[in-house]
Amino acid sequence: METKNNAGAIFKNNYKKTESHPDYKGKCMVNGKEMEIALWVKDTKTGEKYFSASFSEPYVAQEPTNPPVPLNDDLPF
Repeated sequence: METKNNAGAIFKNNYKKTESHPDYKGKCMVNGKEMEIALWVKDTKTGEKYFSASFSEPYVAQEPTNPPVPLNDDLPF
């Protein structure tokens, strides 16, 4: 799905496991930059519902790095 500039789409988060996970997640394009958006449904003190939002750069998985092999100078060769 192509996202137009200053627009996006948000979907219900079917993977929510804890209260800290967002209720809705999606992607948007803000001033030409792709962003991820997360929304939580919250209540005011008077019981009125509202959305709390958070924007972040898209998640990029890091490739695992192999730790360096220690050199052993005690080898006879």
